[in-house]
Amino acid sequence: MTERKDELAANLAKVEERIAAACAAAGRDREEVTLIVVTKTYPASDVRTLAELGVRHVAENRDQDAAPKAAACADLPLTWHFVGQLQTNKVRSVVGYADLVQSVDRARLVTALSKEAERAGRELGCLVQVALDAGANGRGERGGVAPDGIGELADLVAGAPGLRLDGLMTVAPLTGEYAGRQEAAFERLMDLSTHLRRSHPTATMVSAGMSADLEQAVAAGATHVRVGTAVLGVRPRLG
Repeated sequence: MTERKDELAANLAKVEERIAAACAAAGRDREEVTLIVVTKTYPASDVRTLAELGVRHVAENRDQDAAPKAAACADLPLTWHFVGQLQTNKVRSVVGYADLVQSVDRARLVTALSKEAERAGRELGCLVQVALDAGANGRGERGGVAPDGIGELADLVAGAPGLRLDGLMTVAPLTGEYAGRQEAAFERLMDLSTHLRRSHPTATMVSAGMSADLEQAVAAGATHVRVGTAVLGVRPRLG
């Protein structure tokens, strides 16, 4: 194995141990939690190595980085998640490679995603991004819709051609009542998920937790954790 492959294998093993321990502590089966490796700022060669090491879910947050990387790795058995704030002018490109968009947070985006998914003849999985730090405008600092806007947006996704409502996503907020209280934030997301599933029983996916707080997410009941730094290392500074 190359030095980089050795490094990634060791990091993956540590993250796997953390997830397994968190599942055991929460009385959950390890199979209940899916690891998504966030590969933003890292090259396609790393994605290819991760696939060799058994990773099947990868995530990106910038289309200009993701599109060429996904194209370079099109032969690999990967599920691509788009997790960043998405502008409507990037939707056609994102629908070309993403299997799921986790950052659906406004009606206009739903309309654009539906149009492009239909045009491409694809079914695109969608998560409603929940902003637990939503201000008076109903939006969060890093995107997302306020909890009281979930129902309307979820109904819109569920009824849109080419789209599939898969569940909810959140990022632990840096401001507001949940700042520094990751587990409480993730427990709130689980409550919102339970409520959503009353009207959309198949929307079972709950994406929460990253490198620093995956244990809290697993404890709360997250089905997917998004881990970047703990697997790939400290990211290079973007110019």
